[in-house]
Amino acid sequence: MPSTTPHPAEPASPALTVLYDGACPLCRREIGVYQGLQPLQPGAPVCFADVSDAAVPLPPGTTRAQLLARFHVRGRDGELLSGAQAFLALWAALPGWRWLAWAGRAPGAAWLMERAYRLFLRGRPRLQRWALKMERHPGAPHD
Repeated sequence: MPSTTPHPAEPASPALTVLYDGACPLCRREIGVYQGLQPLQPGAPVCFADVSDAAVPLPPGTTRAQLLARFHVRGRDGELLSGAQAFLALWAALPGWRWLAWAGRAPGAAWLMERAYRLFLRGRPRLQRWALKMERHPGAPHD
């Protein structure tokens, strides 16, 4: 399904561009939650780019495989953040999530979040298969 939000290379210059894997059922669900929220600062849009779509231009110096392997956001200044730092940047821009960004700035919290995210990534393929199965067969008994 084509995105109605600007791609990272378009001139709109969003405050934050979320680069996500739209082919991942887990990612689609989480991004759907974020897309329903308005940014905290008017005039500072958060845009979403599905980097699993070959038509979506990539930030300079990146590969599609790199962007699909981890969660990334790109700031207006072009800085690319990934993993826990990317989540913290996104949460800081969205209502209802700022408290989590604030908590993530406590000493050692981002380090712990990054370790937890890396553990999640190890199990992500199995979770993706489960989520895809649930999408295809809603109401089916869980394994």
